[in-house]
Amino acid sequence: MDKSPRKTARALVPALICLIMAAGIPGCRFPAGHNAFTPQEQRIIRQSDSVMYVTVLPEDSTILRATVQDLPDALLRSEDFKTLAAKMLATVQSPEQDGVGIAAPQVGISRRLAWVQRYDKPGEPWELYPNIRILERSGAVSHDPEGCLSVPPQRAVVPRYGTVIVSWTDPQTLQERRDTVHGYTAVIFQHECDHMEGTVCTDRADSVSVNEAWAAERAAFLEKGAYRKPAWWE
Repeated sequence: MDKSPRKTARALVPALICLIMAAGIPGCRFPAGHNAFTPQEQRIIRQSDSVMYVTVLPEDSTILRATVQDLPDALLRSEDFKTLAAKMLATVQSPEQDGVGIAAPQVGISRRLAWVQRYDKPGEPWELYPNIRILERSGAVSHDPEGCLSVPPQRAVVPRYGTVIVSWTDPQTLQERRDTVHGYTAVIFQHECDHMEGTVCTDRADSVSVNEAWAAERAAFLEKGAYRKPAWWE
């Protein structure tokens, strides 16, 4: 979010899955809960610059429209996870993006992970949320404009609840945690959690428009070579 198959055959299946994944066949992924990032995910995590390529519609609809997988404990302890988290944060905070939240599908990783800036806390800290889910929505529904790093430079007026209860896995203790969030920060959580289900804000919008100031800002960065997808990415 921006600021604005017989027995022998069965025995061969795991090996075949690994061979398919190693070949990089599009659309193939490890079963949910597998303890490794896929080869494509590893490539993105390891080869990306500190500011990662951010997926956009319609070019990257395959990843942005997919339902994500959870992150098992083994992945939360991995170096790849630490690298991914650091690069996601650097990306959303970069001048090119300058967002208030970012979800893993937005950097090509189909996993349930997001960074959210907590405007409801002193100092407005950035916090990491593996396996994030909204358990409950309540309160008055507002209809306010919001933008998405994956549908620039559009602004969408989206109905959002005023209060959410969220759960996630603490990356340090690996225990489930919960929090009740209100106001604008609750909107950010709803926006980022939508990405986990392949939904973007314009799908829920009452209306959509182009933000001319954002368009001009992106054009200036484009002239400097920003937003380009690396040749190795696909």
